[in-house]
Amino acid sequence: MATATISSINGDDFLARMDDSRLFLLDVREPDEVEAWHIPGAHNIPLGSLVERLNELPRDMDLVVVCAMGARAHQGADLLAERGISSEVLEGGMGTWASTYDIVTGEFGGATVVQLRRRGKGCLSYVVGAGTRAVVIDPSRDVQRYLDVAAHHGWEITHVLDTHLHADHLSGARELTSVSGATLCLNPADPFGFEFEPLSDGKTIELTPGINLAVSSVTVPGHTEGSTMYQIADAAIFTGDTLFLESVGRPDLADEAEGYAHHLYHSLHERILPLDDDITVFPAHYGSGVEVTTGEFVARDLGSLRRTLPALRLSEAEFVGWAVKNVKDRPGNYREIVRINAGGASGDVDASALEVGPNRCAIA
Repeated sequence: MATATISSINGDDFLARMDDSRLFLLDVREPDEVEAWHIPGAHNIPLGSLVERLNELPRDMDLVVVCAMGARAHQGADLLAERGISSEVLEGGMGTWASTYDIVTGEFGGATVVQLRRRGKGCLSYVVGAGTRAVVIDPSRDVQRYLDVAAHHGWEITHVLDTHLHADHLSGARELTSVSGATLCLNPADPFGFEFEPLSDGKTIELTPGINLAVSSVTVPGHTEGSTMYQIADAAIFTGDTLFLESVGRPDLADEAEGYAHHLYHSLHERILPLDDDITVFPAHYGSGVEVTTGEFVARDLGSLRRTLPALRLSEAEFVGWAVKNVKDRPGNYREIVRINAGGASGDVDASALEVGPNRCAIA
């Protein structure tokens, strides 16, 4: 019998192989951990049951073992190797998955849109450029990725924007502004405690003559009071956490769910739904129900969302009742994340530990 081997795989290499039909992902965490947050397509066999359930593992596939941070996956790989089964361990486990990205690039309204997808968190951020200039929307703290995208296209990052005060992940807007020399623009309706250039309706950021990124709505309150959208002509709109592909933003994170739900209804019906059906909606997040395909944007035209999202067809009273009833499971550590994103000291915070788990910014 051939000697079994154990090797390691990093997040980028794992992501590149996710569509491979020969890949078998074995998650050795406990069922409640997997139910709360898992990699799509994972097969759950807890570490304590692994030996007695070896018959469930295929022998003709490439086996990758994952756990929360890597320790249990290594133990599982050792157990498998002792029984002649080779495997790879996803180094860093779900922590690595939370910080693994891929990108998609396309043209909209004369501008180039680069969508950066943080796959384990369902976070979406954007670099929008034309000519020699670019704007970054909703950056994470991994700011080098945005600098690399800009350098690849020959762009100077001139402005950094957030769509709102984020509650599920740490914003990289201030850090990216610092290292790039860009201007930080935010909505003062959210309680940011640091210096920035305040946004206003109708403000435009010129990328190249004739092509602008416009602030289409300040504000679209509902998810937060300062939720803001940005638009490229009639081609694309960046909706933040106001409108997702599978739902709408939750209104309860400020503990005023009913009032914010009314605001959210009016934001949707007065600022988004009057737009043309063929405008492309680029949200700030996506949930587990959204299929993510390599090389394809996580985005849809507004017309299809208008037809497929029942919440968009409710009356105001029905919408508010539905929204208040269905918000649950707030993002983990969201109060601390909001405090830091608003300008509070972060100290020696472990970002990966603070952000662990899926985003929960949509109404389920």
